[in-house]
Amino acid sequence: MSDPRPFAERKADVLARLAAPVADCWVATAGGDEPYLVPLTLAWVEERIILATDRRSPTARNIAASGRARVGLGPTRDVVLIEAVLDETIPVTESGAVGETYAKRNDWDPRTAGDSYVFLALKPVKIQAWREVNELPGRLLMRDGAWVTR
Repeated sequence: MSDPRPFAERKADVLARLAAPVADCWVATAGGDEPYLVPLTLAWVEERIILATDRRSPTARNIAASGRARVGLGPTRDVVLIEAVLDETIPVTESGAVGETYAKRNDWDPRTAGDSYVFLALKPVKIQAWREVNELPGRLLMRDGAWVTR
């Protein structure tokens, strides 16, 4: 087991993962008592997580109803866990720079998927990151939408 990363390195690693091309993630939502988990690809645009999905999907419906989602990136020994709130829902037909940026960073363009697709712009409110048990004590990087300062 390697030494725990310093806070600045851990934050830089999280930002690099979010900004990476074709950043795959798991998105957890709930509709009533029904949890729902789906793999999606994100784009990090203006400090928001941008997801693309059909507006009729359980993910879009659950986020619209609750205003919340949990996003996970990475394998079990290099976890980034993000709690986020819905900032806005953007129809792909009206997405402008958000749609352009998403398409440039990913391997598909949701704007070609039909007008039932939307971009869900999520604002992170809590971010945690850790690799091994020795990084658990310093895993909190963002609280209440603001980066923790160390």
